[in-house]
Amino acid sequence: MDLLILPADNSKEMESISDELSQKKFKILERDENYILMCKRRYGNILIQVVCLILALSFFWVFIIFNLAYFTYSYLWASPTVLITTEKVSDEGEPLEFNTMDEVLTKATAIL
Repeated sequence: MDLLILPADNSKEMESISDELSQKKFKILERDENYILMCKRRYGNILIQVVCLILALSFFWVFIIFNLAYFTYSYLWASPTVLITTEKVSDEGEPLEFNTMDEVLTKATAIL
């Protein structure tokens, strides 16, 4: 699971970014005065899951295991997580590398 970091100058900007991501079906996981942590759960491509289910019911039960593995991967590891923060440096004093909103939305709408 990749952590995408978006910068904000103040709490109002953090809230506006959070509202924009909420419209894209991101959910707030954690909130503090300096950051908002959001995640959009992905469940996998429905077409891949339907094909696996049809193959499993027609030929091999192994496709059900593949389908469960694909769903688990999509839900746990492919779901994008976004940190909106007003901080500019990490705990170690190194500058944070920020992502753009376009990168976040591209990751959120990726097929696989």
